[in-house]
Amino acid sequence: MAETGLTRELMCLRAAKELREGMYVNLGIGIPTQVSGFIPPDLEVFLHAENGILNYGGILSEEEADHEFVNAGGQPISLKTGACLFHSGDAFAMMRGRHLDMSILGAFQVSEKGDVASWKRKEDPLGTVGGAMDLAFGAKRILVIMEHTDKGGNPRIVRECTFPLTGREAANFILTNLAYMEVTPDGLLLKEVAQGISPEEVQAVTEPHLIFSSDLAEMEL
Repeated sequence: MAETGLTRELMCLRAAKELREGMYVNLGIGIPTQVSGFIPPDLEVFLHAENGILNYGGILSEEEADHEFVNAGGQPISLKTGACLFHSGDAFAMMRGRHLDMSILGAFQVSEKGDVASWKRKEDPLGTVGGAMDLAFGAKRILVIMEHTDKGGNPRIVRECTFPLTGREAANFILTNLAYMEVTPDGLLLKEVAQGISPEEVQAVTEPHLIFSSDLAEMEL
């Protein structure tokens, strides 16, 4: 099946719907950083970055940017009223102390048990660990957001990860350009599919067997 479904912007819009009032949330490098631009202005969410920022806003254009203020991916960001700047050691203490309600992470692979591989592919001589391992342990809820297949059309949702792990059984939910699913003790529960995508098409590009939810629906954006 040709890769279709949601654009990255629509994936981020759907991910933002998982956020709730008063949450403390970390957005991982890559697609997740873009979620900051889709949070409703009337929803108070405290965005955390491991370089030492709490309560930042959206990513800024070059014309608006002050490069003294960047997220963990080096992108210039706005600061909301009451934002805090502090040592990265304190930012990591927040993560390791399980003070974050949610982390939205990117990944190379996720297993049917929720194992996450996000920092190194087998062919890469060096990986980029960053704070993902701390987040995989420390955040109370993990949403992985990624393309459903790699550039070669191979599934990213697999029975067992073949890349080095970031965390075991870390992911609670997986959001791709094709679907939204929950990691359960019985397997991956397919809850939503993108517009124009059938459950069978999602299964065709997913290695593990999917459980179709009794209330399986088309994604609302």
